[in-house]
Amino acid sequence: MSTGIVIIAHAPLASALRQCVAHVFADRVGGVVAVDVLPDAAVDQSVALARQAAASLGPAPLLLLTDVLGATPCNVARQLQEGREARLLAGVNLPMLLRAVTYQHEPLDDLMARALQGGIQGVLQVTGGTSV
Repeated sequence: MSTGIVIIAHAPLASALRQCVAHVFADRVGGVVAVDVLPDAAVDQSVALARQAAASLGPAPLLLLTDVLGATPCNVARQLQEGREARLLAGVNLPMLLRAVTYQHEPLDDLMARALQGGIQGVLQVTGGTSV
């Protein structure tokens, strides 16, 4: 069973990241859901939307990806961890997400480690027309 990936972020980041997955991995986008947290949305409403999105992935373990530690989307994601096998990473970026999709078939803890490394390794300084 593949791990489900739930992106929870300030609108429109979650949906935009999911669209990037569809661009790169069109055949795997079904295992990725996005929850955009709107600026005026009540936390309870965002949690309900996130639970509904997670439920659409079935009983699979979840990798929860959120944008900013301590912000509303992260607090929503933390509530999804209750009563379910799930891991949460904050600071989502596209390299992290693409790494997660690539290794979605691996056990949850291995997947989380790969996604974290993808996120870290995907942030580089680029100078003089060359990259490191």
